[in-house]
Amino acid sequence: MRLYAQTPARRSRQLFADLIALLLIVLTVKFALAVRDAILTLTEPGRQAQSAGDSLASHLDDAGDAASKVPLVGDSLKKPLQSAADAGTSLSDAGQSLQDTVGQIADLTTLALIVLPTVLILLLWLVPRLLWMRRSASTRRLLDSPGGADLLALRALTGPRRPLAALPQPSGGLADAWRRGDPDVIADLSTLTLRRAGLRP
Repeated sequence: MRLYAQTPARRSRQLFADLIALLLIVLTVKFALAVRDAILTLTEPGRQAQSAGDSLASHLDDAGDAASKVPLVGDSLKKPLQSAADAGTSLSDAGQSLQDTVGQIADLTTLALIVLPTVLILLLWLVPRLLWMRRSASTRRLLDSPGGADLLALRALTGPRRPLAALPQPSGGLADAWRRGDPDVIADLSTLTLRRAGLRP
């Protein structure tokens, strides 16, 4: 099974389509990663909240430990400082939660922005290529089978009329020559069908 046509014009079109598809996929990935980076900038407030909460909790814990050493009132002074330290820890947890949520949104958005356009590109590029590969293989098998050249010649006769005008016109016309089994006309017509499929005789 051929990946590319044998005729230069069709092969060039196929290579060009390959390059365009590859370029579009690369651009899709770059765009998705740029969007991801933009979304991840939203984690900065969460980082700041986490840092501030950790710092506040740490300082208040230290202050509570120091206050607990004060005779008689140490435990009374430590309780409000410990409560404030717990609030700092809650602030830190909220900041971490915000970062996790933004990170998940960034990952899902990036995945969607890569997968959906890439699937569309592959459908528009790969499906026609696979169909061509299948058609060219069946055309080549038909040529190699007994009477295959006659059938390819018939395809040319029933196809577009414009390419037929470039062939030498025998007396009575191409169809009459094909019915008579003229080997030159059959060869010309089957070659025309092969070229239309991007193949060489």
